[in-house]
Amino acid sequence: VQLQASGGGLVQAGGSLRLSCAASGRTFSSYAVGWFRQNPGKEREFVAAISSIGGSKYYADSVKGRFTISRDNVKNTVYLQMNSLKPEDSAVYYCAASSFSYITARQSDYDYWGQGTQVTVSS
Repeated sequence: VQLQASGGGLVQAGGSLRLSCAASGRTFSSYAVGWFRQNPGKEREFVAAISSIGGSKYYADSVKGRFTISRDNVKNTVYLQMNSLKPEDSAVYYCAASSFSYITARQSDYDYWGQGTQVTVSS
């Protein structure tokens, strides 16, 4: 599975962005997908995850109520809608696919990673 993240950019605090994670491969619908983010000098952290068919979702406490993860298995794409953005949401965002069908926040459970897309939220 190859993943391509896009949709990052510069936005003011309180604004919104929608990230997309486009996947290649006919078996994409069998993978759980997660979003992670990382700032320079810091560890990569979990943001959100969605199960293979989208029935289960899980969010980090820091984004709960503001971010929404969804997927369209026909389009082989997972989305991360980010609302009410804060400066502390600024990071490089990565999408990843796990061969586990259920959601997981553990980075070691993810087999495939996209290249990352930069999100910058100005105050």
